[in-house]
Amino acid sequence: MADTHDGVDPVALTRWLAADVPQVSTGDRPVDVERISGGHSNLTFRITDAEGARFALRRPPTGGVLATAHDMSREWRFLTALAPTPVPVAEPVAYCDDTDVLGAGFYLMRFVDGVVPGDRAAGAAVPQPERRACGLDTAEVLAALHAVDPEEVGLGDLQRPGGYLERQLRRWQRQAHASAIPDLSVLDAAHDRLVAAMPETGDPVRIAHGDYRPGNLSFAGGRIAAIFDWELATLGEPLADLGWLLASWERPGDTRPAITSGPTAAAGWPERDEVAVRYAERSGRSLEHLPYFVAFAFWRCACIGAGVYTRYKERNMGSGVEPEAVLEERVHRVVADAEAAIAALEG
Repeated sequence: MADTHDGVDPVALTRWLAADVPQVSTGDRPVDVERISGGHSNLTFRITDAEGARFALRRPPTGGVLATAHDMSREWRFLTALAPTPVPVAEPVAYCDDTDVLGAGFYLMRFVDGVVPGDRAAGAAVPQPERRACGLDTAEVLAALHAVDPEEVGLGDLQRPGGYLERQLRRWQRQAHASAIPDLSVLDAAHDRLVAAMPETGDPVRIAHGDYRPGNLSFAGGRIAAIFDWELATLGEPLADLGWLLASWERPGDTRPAITSGPTAAAGWPERDEVAVRYAERSGRSLEHLPYFVAFAFWRCACIGAGVYTRYKERNMGSGVEPEAVLEERVHRVVADAEAAIAALEG
């Protein structure tokens, strides 16, 4: 059972489930709550009810929340909007906006079986004969997501005035400067170059997941069973998702670190170019501006890393406490990602 300091009190949760969520069976003791390892922002827990049925619960960090970040109702909207579409998502179960229950809003979804390869070790569980199919399916599922018209699934009101890239560059720059990173000069230099090189793609506004990579996907039988972690989802530029995916696509012999370690450094996964081409084939989109969006991905990762560093530094990640050496490495990684963005822009 999880420590209540991690943000989920099993007794309070069970009381709410018994009163408001008939899909969950509660007995004479609290439901079982287990923090799922991984994740540096919103927290995810496995919930097991009295009959052994499993669910997943998502809630914000226990503190250090930036303005506009960690909005669970927003995640819930994307999840419920996409549930009836061909895009694979977990079945939404219930949303709670009563902060008296767990101290913050949260939601519950069905647990999805499969391998979620958040790092190299977890990725070893994806059978090698299935890896190529899994890799190409990441491109096909992303194209399916970008085929969804936000208006048709009730998300059209989320579209904001102005350009997506302009908003993103402004937002992440502002949040990076609200962090505890001591020197942001390289990140600022990358930001300025991205602003100067901003392209006009002409693509229609679509749902941009914001963190689309193997570590947020569940794989089963060579296919994607579900896309998780809709925390950064918005309406915007489809190629931003593809750039993020490719920036996270680690391959043997790479000289530039991926934005996050994942399963694709192992044998059997397709190359980045193959993934990009499959996406272009399925979506019909041009890849002319893809290098820009890969650079944007590295820079945005640096900004996100600054926020993650700050939350750990200020001990706002529940029981997850990191030693100073690990925190210092996070600072170095922020700089390295910003440098990678500049290098990607320079070709």
